[in-house]
Amino acid sequence: MLSQKTIDIVKSTVPVLEEYGTKITKRFYQMMFENHPELLNIFNHANQQKGRQQTALANTVYAAAVYIDRLEEIIPVVKQIAHKHRSLGVKPEHYPIVGENLLAAIKDVLGDTATDEIINAWAEAYGVIADAFISVEKEMYEAAGWDDFIPFMVAKKVKESDEIISFYLKPADNRNLPTFIPGQYISVKLDQIPGETYTHIRQYSLSDAPGKDYYRISVKREKDGIQPDGVVTNYLHDQVNEGDQLLVSAPAGDFTVDLNSNDPIVLIAGGVGVTPLMSMMNHVMAAQPEREVVMIQAVRNGRVHAFREDIIAKNFEHPSLHYYACYSDPTEEDKQEGRFHKEGLVTKEWLEEIVPNAAKSQFYFCGPVGFMKHVFGTLKEIGVAEDRIHYEFFGPSMSIEKTEEVLAN
Repeated sequence: MLSQKTIDIVKSTVPVLEEYGTKITKRFYQMMFENHPELLNIFNHANQQKGRQQTALANTVYAAAVYIDRLEEIIPVVKQIAHKHRSLGVKPEHYPIVGENLLAAIKDVLGDTATDEIINAWAEAYGVIADAFISVEKEMYEAAGWDDFIPFMVAKKVKESDEIISFYLKPADNRNLPTFIPGQYISVKLDQIPGETYTHIRQYSLSDAPGKDYYRISVKREKDGIQPDGVVTNYLHDQVNEGDQLLVSAPAGDFTVDLNSNDPIVLIAGGVGVTPLMSMMNHVMAAQPEREVVMIQAVRNGRVHAFREDIIAKNFEHPSLHYYACYSDPTEEDKQEGRFHKEGLVTKEWLEEIVPNAAKSQFYFCGPVGFMKHVFGTLKEIGVAEDRIHYEFFGPSMSIEKTEEVLAN
């Protein structure tokens, strides 16, 4: 239990964290990686370069200060982050390192403003917050199918579009695969990329329903082969073949479809954001075949339109599934073949037309940040209640209503 004095001191730093939070977390990562370069084997280098990790941590520290006297209110955030930590292999021994460097960064950025009293209060508060994370993550490790990364064999490699390839992964030791909840992801650990000093870990949504003898991930090639994301996706696309092995962690994540509800579901995918939604769609069609599902895919054109034939086949099998494609830049061939239902963006008017029971539906969407911000605003415009709107960012979580900084990068 924190003393009232500690609580008061931490709360007094809220305005400072609001102003300097991101500056503190940027300095924190610099200091931590200088002191412990081995942690570069865990953290996503691309998110570091884009500033997303720093912003996400700043938001978490700010929320911890605001709710320091009622931490139970941020348990959903703690669990979301804990899923990421568990899938990356973050362990209790990492928390003292984080705490030491976070306090040093606060002192470094704020200077004399960060008095010994403030630093000591934050040290005490960090201990309580770290214990909460460690406790939640311990439960997740115990519930997972395995503790760390284990070898999986690439059983099949399938081209889904000009940009996306699916990898069908089976345990190298032939163990039974634990099930997962549609919408969850796995982490893939790559420590053999030529020319790379550190290990790269990437999280990929499972793109097929649970209950199979494989996990399927569907990976989009990033155009930039220099940036970390491009290095990883190019390696997977060009160097990993059927019969090769990849190190994989157990499924994690809280962006999952509610299988205890019969509410209509609307799945809205932007580009490769279709991957978790494919898992949701396939499982709902198998487990709840009468449940109404609307699947909307927004892509540039037919060349980058993954899973089109798969979804159309499901559409024929299940009258309760309604499928729509929106192309922002269709080719002449797309137009001649009638491959899409709408040209341009997903609009308020179009959604109202194809989802007449929006107020009673559950909406799930995923895709690029700008796309998600647009979809969120459009759903709010047509009057969808916030508790019926569900989304997930690829990478660190953020507020969908405060994404200007990310969009500018």
